[in-house]
Formats: sequence, structure tokens, C-alpha cells
Amino acid sequence: MKIIDLLSEKKLSLSFEVFPPKTEMGFDSVKDATEEIAKLRPSFMSVTYGAGGGTSRYTLDIAKNIKARYNVPTLAHLTCVSSTKETVRNMIENIKAAGIQNIMALRGDIPEDKLSEDRSRWDYTHAIDLIRELREADGNFCIAGACYPEIHPESENQKDDIAHLKEKVDAGCDFLTTQMFFDNNLLYNFLYKIREAGITVPIVPGIMPITNANQVERAMKLSGSFMPQRFKSLVDKFGESPAAMKQAGIAYATDQIIDLYANGITNVHVYSMNKPDIAGKIQSNLSDILGK
Repeated sequence: MKIIDLLSEKKLSLSFEVFPPKTEMGFDSVKDATEEIAKLRPSFMSVTYGAGGGTSRYTLDIAKNIKARYNVPTLAHLTCVSSTKETVRNMIENIKAAGIQNIMALRGDIPEDKLSEDRSRWDYTHAIDLIRELREADGNFCIAGACYPEIHPESENQKDDIAHLKEKVDAGCDFLTTQMFFDNNLLYNFLYKIREAGITVPIVPGIMPITNANQVERAMKLSGSFMPQRFKSLVDKFGESPAAMKQAGIAYATDQIIDLYANGITNVHVYSMNKPDIAGKIQSNLSDILGK
């Protein structure tokens, strides 16, 4: 099933993101974790793609398993940075052969050994290049893209960032999923600005439950996210107690999701980090709201 059709139903729902193993040795444990999350019957599950495509086979294996065993729609990530057209086209054919209709088209992080290369010689330099390739390859794909409620780390300002986002949507994106954020007001402000810019596709907010104090620095480095004082106080108070921090982080994420639902958002995507217990607890906290 195409995710854009699910989003068009306008009913409250929750989706989760998982990631594939880095090596074959870790496949079984990751498969078990993703199956436990699939048993929660989320609206869909996304499966990430390793830097440089290093885990691409595992991405498809996990996505196919979730779809086949639990009938949960899957969104397979695909990155293009520093890849050749041949590599990307082969991957697209593999995705089609696996019966997966939904693709998250991303540029991806530039590998360290490629940072000094002349990018003008690459086949793909931006996500928009991949989106166009996907749309030309198969008009039946449901294509998702990423967006940044605050600002893309490489953009000079939000105005330019939104202009590039509009180009991405015009190239063929069916919906957008946001990078993590910890202050809902940032999202609401962003939504106002992109609607003013003529971007009308559905926006799925991405929420990251911070359940370990060590995650804070990594989250800020990855996304440049603003950390509100309320969240900082939570970490200061509970960060040294793993159990307390986990409970507080789940509560904070749940509170964010409830506020989003109350303000007209219908689907929220949780970066669940292959943690069935965290995914399950958040869904349980929302059981009456979601009708589960």
C-alpha cells in the first residue's frame, strides 16, 4: 500500500523507523527487534540505508520481511551521494522486484573519504537528482523526502532552504518527513512558512525519544536541533539515572505527539532506534487516543 494513501485517510496514526544491521552477524537480532515493532501494527515502518549504501541489501531484507510477515507498509530509504547511476538504478530494480512501493529519497551523508572530491563530477549531488530518477524509473512509486523544521545544516538561511524544498516537491515528492525536533512551535512556524511557499504535500513530523543522556549531544550534532529549556532541565534532573531518564524521555516524546495530534497533525513518525520497548510504551501511552 502506498503511504500517501494512508496519510490521505486523515485518521490519527503512528509510524516507526528502524535501521538494518551493519553486518550479517547482527542480522538476526535486528530482524527480531523490527518484528517486535511490526507487531504493534504501526501505520507504516521506514527502514534506513547505510552511508554509501553499505547496508543496502539488509535494508531490503528487513523491509521485505516486515511487509511479508506482518502486512505493515514499508518505506525503504535510498541514498545517492557519491553513487553511480548504475548502482542507483540497480537498487531501484531490486526495490521494485521486492514489491516495495514506498521510497524515502535522500542525498545521504558524504563519506569522509569523499569530502575533498569534486562533486560536480558526481552523478548525484542532491536528493532532487534521485527523486527525478525515481519518478522517471517508475511513476507508481510513492516518494518521500526529508525536510528540516529549523534549517538544513548546509543551507545559508531558511528562505533558501524552503525554496530548495519546493523544487524537491515539484520534482515528484508525495510527502515529506521532518528531521527530529524538540520544540513543537518550531514545526508549527515551519508549516506556516512552507504552506505560504506553495508546498502542499503532507508533512509527517519525526519525533526522537531521548532516553539516554548520551543521546543529547549526538542528536544535536546530527540535526542541529534546538533544545528547549524544559528539555534541558529534564536531562539535568534525570540524566544520571538510566531508568528515570528513559521514563522521562518517553514521557517527553509522548507529550510532543499528543500536542501534535491536538493541533491537526494526523500521523507522527517515531525514530524508535530498533527499541521495541520504547516504541511499545509510546504507543501504549497513546492507546485511547489512537483507538488501540
